Amino acid sequence: MNRSSTLVLGIGNTLLTDEGVGVHVIIRLAEKHAGMPGVTFLDGGTLSFSLAGQLASHDQLIVVDAAYTGKSPGSVVCYEQEDMEKYMKGNRKSVHEVGLGDLLDMARLAGHYPGRCALIGIEPFSMEWGETLSPVVEGSVSTAMDAVLRLLNRWHKVPLNS
Repeated sequence: MNRSSTLVLGIGNTLLTDEGVGVHVIIRLAEKHAGMPGVTFLDGGTLSFSLAGQLASHDQLIVVDAAYTGKSPGSVVCYEQEDMEKYMKGNRKSVHEVGLGDLLDMARLAGHYPGRCALIGIEPFSMEWGETLSPVVEGSVSTAMDAVLRLLNRWHKVPLNS
């Protein structure tokens, strides 16, 4: 079986409490699942166009980020394909989704748009200065990790241990 490759990209600013939740999730996934075949876990920080090469070298994308969805703090959502694009075009507050939209537009123009894409969003509680997650968002990290692993399991059609 020819397995596709997936970039799992955590974005956020770890100096602004819950804004950095995507990076925290990716770091923990990478520690626990290093060497997973066909999967690259990447800390994308505050996102830049320098990630275009990484995006182009994978045919699937999972983004993990703080996301304002109107749900209670710590809630985890998963938007795939059209739902992800619809969310990114809606009234959102995170600067990273703006940058992510630009990065995906660049990939589309270059003919490298991911065959599958998803956003795992975690509703933030605090965006104040601080290097640790708020307790409610910290409590949702394992839920977000599980959401990523479920997508990888479905997309790669191989059993993944959480």
